Amino acid sequence: MNDIAVTGLLIAALFLILASGVWIGLTLSGVAWIGMELLSTRPAGDAMAVTIWGSSSSWTLTALPLFIWMGEILFRTRLSQDMFRGLAPWMQRLPGRLLHTNVIGCAIFAAVSGSSAATCATIGKMSLPELAKRGYPDRMAVGSLAGAGTLGLLIPPSIIMIVYGVIADVSIAELFIAGVVPGILLALLFSGYIAVWSLRNRHLIPPRDASLTLAEKLRESKSLIPIILLILAVLGSIYAGIATATEAAALGVVGALVISALQGSLDWATFRSSLMGGTRLYCMIALILAGASFLTLSMGYIGLPRHLAEWIASLGLSQFQLILMLAAFYALLGCFLDGISMVVLTMGVIMPTIQKAGIDPLWFGIFIVLVVEMAQITPPVGFNLFVMQGMTGREITWIARATLPFFLLMGTAILLVFFFPQIVTFLPAQMRG
Repeated sequence: MNDIAVTGLLIAALFLILASGVWIGLTLSGVAWIGMELLSTRPAGDAMAVTIWGSSSSWTLTALPLFIWMGEILFRTRLSQDMFRGLAPWMQRLPGRLLHTNVIGCAIFAAVSGSSAATCATIGKMSLPELAKRGYPDRMAVGSLAGAGTLGLLIPPSIIMIVYGVIADVSIAELFIAGVVPGILLALLFSGYIAVWSLRNRHLIPPRDASLTLAEKLRESKSLIPIILLILAVLGSIYAGIATATEAAALGVVGALVISALQGSLDWATFRSSLMGGTRLYCMIALILAGASFLTLSMGYIGLPRHLAEWIASLGLSQFQLILMLAAFYALLGCFLDGISMVVLTMGVIMPTIQKAGIDPLWFGIFIVLVVEMAQITPPVGFNLFVMQGMTGREITWIARATLPFFLLMGTAILLVFFFPQIVTFLPAQMRG
């Protein structure tokens, strides 16, 4: 069979099994098994057992459940209400006023959550009722929240960075540090758009709240101190070389438990629900990773990644053309799959191509996170769109239109990091130096 026939067979098997309602992780394993049985001489059962055990027992992967649990603990604290109260006094003078709390709130929570959906849901519970009560336009409130919620993937610690780092064998600590400047850049692009839009639509922005003195603003913001200290402890320990990503994740869990206890929201029910919520989410991700590892091995035996890389290399594409093609590919894939599935499903094929094109795997990791962020708000299966639909009751198409400007801003960020790669590589280079 030629490569086109093999690819067609595997893709048909993938979508047929997915359409039957089988879990994604089991689907990936099933497609891998079909490929090995039909197209290679290695026994599929033995290969599956060895590969799945190897992928599941990775020490690097231990950071993932810990960061997920940290986010789950904070999700159940009074953080959301405290965050809005602490941020609101400082936003009054900016064009767009309290709409900026969506962006800054998401950026802060992203730094302790690692999940786009959790960031979107947590900040949405806080900001949407408050913004609606004050008369801010629904379209801008919902669009800015859905867009800024994707910062949960880019601002470290990020679940998807851990997944990519494990698959691509890239330092997770370096990926975390590499995501800081692009995350801040994207937040600034979002806030800049809100400011420009507000200046052009002044009549839609409610008047300022009563002015507060500096002392009153600081008093309102004291509730932000614990969460900022937690962010500094987690990221600072990695950046300073004191802790690995896994050790920093453990520190984050302890810090989250302390914050929850100090707020009076840590009881047995909260502890149990956060632990079970984190366990369920990690088990789902671990099953997907195990299936993806087996699929990567299967495709390696078939020789598909090597042939595809050679074919793309024969097209004579420049790095820029290749990156544009991959951005379009992932945006399209985002219509059907969630972010983690997209990464684990494609890395086995894409990484040889990237290496052949001479693209830095560390830089490519941040690029992947950016395009997966775009996929989070790509209809019809953008996860953030579903989260927003559940919170607002609006149509997916309405939410997608509201989010479109932020989708385009992410495209702008991709162009910026391509033409100015130092945005991604500067901090990791400093850490190595």
